[in-house]
Amino acid sequence: MTSEDFIALLPLLVTALSSLAVLLLAAFRRDHGLVAVVTSLGLVAAFLTLPVAAGVAPRPVTPLLIMDIYALFYAGLILAATLAVTILSYGYLEKQEGQHEEFYALLLFATLGAMTLAAASHFASFFLGLELLSVSLYVLIAYVRTDNRPLEAGIKYLILSGTSSAFLLFGMAVIYFQSGTMEFARTAAWVAGTIELPAAFLVGLMFILTGVGFKLAVVPFHLWAPDVYQGAPAPVTAFVATVSKGAMVALLLRYFVEITALRSEILWWVLAGIAVLSMFVGNLLALFQDNVKRLLAYSSIAHFGYLLVAFLAANPLTVEAVTFYVAAYFITTVGAFGIVSVLSKPGCEAETMDDYRSLFWTRPWVAGVFTVMLLSLAEIPLTAGFVGKFYVFAAGVDSSLWVLLVLLVVNSVIGLFYYLRVIVVMASEEHREDRRADLVQTLPVSYADGLVLATLSGLLFWLGLYPAPLIRLIQTMQRGLIGS
Repeated sequence: MTSEDFIALLPLLVTALSSLAVLLLAAFRRDHGLVAVVTSLGLVAAFLTLPVAAGVAPRPVTPLLIMDIYALFYAGLILAATLAVTILSYGYLEKQEGQHEEFYALLLFATLGAMTLAAASHFASFFLGLELLSVSLYVLIAYVRTDNRPLEAGIKYLILSGTSSAFLLFGMAVIYFQSGTMEFARTAAWVAGTIELPAAFLVGLMFILTGVGFKLAVVPFHLWAPDVYQGAPAPVTAFVATVSKGAMVALLLRYFVEITALRSEILWWVLAGIAVLSMFVGNLLALFQDNVKRLLAYSSIAHFGYLLVAFLAANPLTVEAVTFYVAAYFITTVGAFGIVSVLSKPGCEAETMDDYRSLFWTRPWVAGVFTVMLLSLAEIPLTAGFVGKFYVFAAGVDSSLWVLLVLLVVNSVIGLFYYLRVIVVMASEEHREDRRADLVQTLPVSYADGLVLATLSGLLFWLGLYPAPLIRLIQTMQRGLIGS
């Protein structure tokens, strides 16, 4: 490897070194605050190396990784989201019993796995990154050992994730058998030389989609999501909902763009069915939820159904639409679960509707931030969610996907109902005085948590009102992806 290879890998190297530093620090000194600060500084340092790495991009680093603007953009999203989760985790874990220094090492290992997925150009790096992410998540989900629900959620995720990895490996083996290579670029060259995709190759892609579908929690691979979202600690749920899924979207988009897999009608119709089912199942089941974390879980299933509409468009707007939607989803989801984190008490998370009743009258600032996040999830104008949905719609129009677009609009209306339902509960005056009395025993929002939530709210409105800078960056990234 050359010096330029190491420069290109700087974001991954700094993240890896930060995780080792946190492990050593935790071994020699038990200090929750110090470890959280070191973790945050490591993530900031990794983020600051992105422009340096971009100076030598695009650069293949061995056949396993491609460090291009596309990989660096998603690495930036992952690092920023992890930094927000780290800060929210500190306030959340301070309320819990026990020592929590190992939590941050696991968070950094998971982040490194997610970044590896975004830069993967080979099935080996794909699987290594996925397993590094997944194994860390097993522990993070079950981290609060004083409660049975996190343990149950961790076991469910372990079993189902292991099953999905088996599907992935089998799919990789079939594609390798058919094409003779595990490199994405060489697979793309082989596909370009075929008139029609062989049946065995399509079978391999189906198995890979099964594994990827589990990670994205799209129907019919969604059954784990509500239980894991509810059982996991709120900051970990935010991480699973954003970083884990965003990394998988980055890899899926790169792979399918390179091999032009959607030229197969069978594969296109399978993905279209998954998109439609995800939209309807996610939204309809969310209507009946009284648990906010489960409601957000079903909401995420619907959102990735929307995302697949842009993916199915398979036109020049696809990468731009998907990436902007993912960025808006990151901001909104971290903010929503951030509210759950700051409202949670030791041994009792703020997850039922009653926990949010009359919140506007007792904690108006917190209720206002949560309202902003819910409105963005509902794609109301002036929010980042609206611009993301507009991009998805534009990509669909460009490819004349009229039936999918009509179903998307119908589901957006359904989704609006359950988001507004939570807002109405927060504005309710029922039990207003009782909630005001309970407020005396409630811990105030820390300055760090408040800064994170305020920043996320500002970003939502900024991207809703003036998305041009991010769009230009995504367009630059898209040219780099296509050019590579």
